[in-house]
Amino acid sequence: MDASIIILNYNTCRLTVDCLQSVYDSETQYAYEIILIDNHSSDDSVEVIRERFPGVKLIANRENTGFARANNQGMGIASGRYVLLLNSDTVVQRNTLETMIALMDRRPELGASGCKVILPDGSLDKACKRGFPTPAASFYYAFGFSRLFPDNPRFNGYQLGYLDPDKEYEVDCLVGAFMLVRRETIEQVGGLDETFFMYGEDLDWCYRIKEAGWKIYYYPEAFIVHLKGGSARRRPLKIIYEFHRAMIVFHRKHYSRKYSFLVNGAVYAGVGVKLAAMLLRNALTPRRRKPAPVPSLSAAAEAGARSESNAEVRL
Repeated sequence: MDASIIILNYNTCRLTVDCLQSVYDSETQYAYEIILIDNHSSDDSVEVIRERFPGVKLIANRENTGFARANNQGMGIASGRYVLLLNSDTVVQRNTLETMIALMDRRPELGASGCKVILPDGSLDKACKRGFPTPAASFYYAFGFSRLFPDNPRFNGYQLGYLDPDKEYEVDCLVGAFMLVRRETIEQVGGLDETFFMYGEDLDWCYRIKEAGWKIYYYPEAFIVHLKGGSARRRPLKIIYEFHRAMIVFHRKHYSRKYSFLVNGAVYAGVGVKLAAMLLRNALTPRRRKPAPVPSLSAAAEAGARSESNAEVRL
């Protein structure tokens, strides 16, 4: 088995079905298996997926175990030379698997790689190539310096906005929506840290992979479409809490011993202020009576095609 594709589902039946179909539509010489972990969905995801995709190895959890633990469950039964973490709200293009696995085969020094990730409007999901969130990089990002000086590496250490997204680079971090990891790398560094519930585990994994001496690579010759929810949608309090808790956990684990108590205190205070601001904004955002429409599989493909066309124009 060349690749084990791990997909986590939680009440996203339609998105997951589209994601699975896009994987099965792939044109590749490589053998792969799909492992799907359902985190106790309340919709009909399990029944629909079992009926439509009988070849999928499906684990139906009796509770929502979170992103890290669920993916570790998948890794525990994976048999591939590579493990691909793939979000259920993504659409894989026909050549994505072929291109990315071939890259890893050519480059044995790579512990993990990621492709270009496109949003439904055709823009880049900036999380697909990142630097580590050091205190300085986080400060410049949180207070808007990265937007004011987009071409300055000093102020764009986190999102790496000064790097051309149509060129390949060694980077610090990839996004958990699409992360292809070598089995030997996982055996060396371990799986995802289950201290993180649903955010930050990809940053932490990349940090440990690089510390172990492996390279992490961004490769835009292949892409996926990431169907993220609208930013104006009111978010559950647990999601807001876990997002900010992940920042604290990551800093304590990797940076707190490297900086003075003044820097650490400033980081924790900054996260607290950001949490309070997001809670306030969330409280002032009216609830939607109807959920936002989810782009269809064909619409996602069109978004990707627009992005590729735009890339050609830029080149």
